[in-house]
Amino acid sequence: MSATTAVAPAKARTGWYFLLLALASLMWSGQGTAVKVLDRHMGPIAITFLPFYITTLLFVPLLLKMRRENPAAPSPSASDWVKFVVAGVAGQVLAQLGMTWGISKSLASNGAILNLLIPVISAVLASLMLKERITALRIASLTIGLLGVLLMSTPDLKQASFGKMQFLAGNVLILCGCLGSSFYNVYCKGLMQRFTEIEILIFSYITASLASLPLLIWVEPFSFRVFRLFDWHSWVSFAFLALFMYGASMLLFFKALQHLDVTTASASLYLVPVFGVFLAAALLGERLNILAIVGTAVVLMATILVMKYDTSY
Repeated sequence: MSATTAVAPAKARTGWYFLLLALASLMWSGQGTAVKVLDRHMGPIAITFLPFYITTLLFVPLLLKMRRENPAAPSPSASDWVKFVVAGVAGQVLAQLGMTWGISKSLASNGAILNLLIPVISAVLASLMLKERITALRIASLTIGLLGVLLMSTPDLKQASFGKMQFLAGNVLILCGCLGSSFYNVYCKGLMQRFTEIEILIFSYITASLASLPLLIWVEPFSFRVFRLFDWHSWVSFAFLALFMYGASMLLFFKALQHLDVTTASASLYLVPVFGVFLAAALLGERLNILAIVGTAVVLMATILVMKYDTSY
């Protein structure tokens, strides 16, 4: 088989994995809208973790089915469970709670800007923890993608306020959420040598759910009576978070992450604001400005650049 013949299937597989990442980004772009709808009824901790618990409960039968079909699969040891606790607490709990709680104490524009740090932080952590190579192409792709999103985020940049002390706590929480998200992706990539992506996701979700329960009991006590106030918009938003935000999107991302480097996969996160802009235009009637269109083109160029020419995977 010639080198040219071998490269074509590899590039086709890479294109498939980037399609999975794009679908995951599309789902993540709807998180802000869903949170705004539920914010009328619940606090940030309940909004973060109640759908998360539903996702975890739905995942457990999937895990049991996989274990029955593959009895030779390794069972987690005590040291493995420690790793899943680290992934669940330092990753998922910190990421989800930091982001939701931080935005409630700061500005949404601050959150949108700070979120742009996730691919960059992920690249640095992947280099330190997984020894991934930081190539010139990957640096160029991250930089171009960042510039494209900054063009799209011009209104957020104008409204952002990082210097005011009343937003300091919220900005720190958002930054912690960004660190948690980046750490979770990188750390779980290292666990894929022993467990499948679905097993890692489910085991880390279980530990994150158990670790977050005290927050709903003592920090923000929750009453199930709040569900009586839900209208259909609220139920759709709640279901979206449980089924797509925490469920399907993470399965798609982890499936791609099993075959791509973290740095490469993280570049796809710049697609989240792209989809967010177009969802706002389609669902909320917001008008697209020229900077949003130009920024979208730049982000797509960065994604195609790393997808087509990165040969490190």
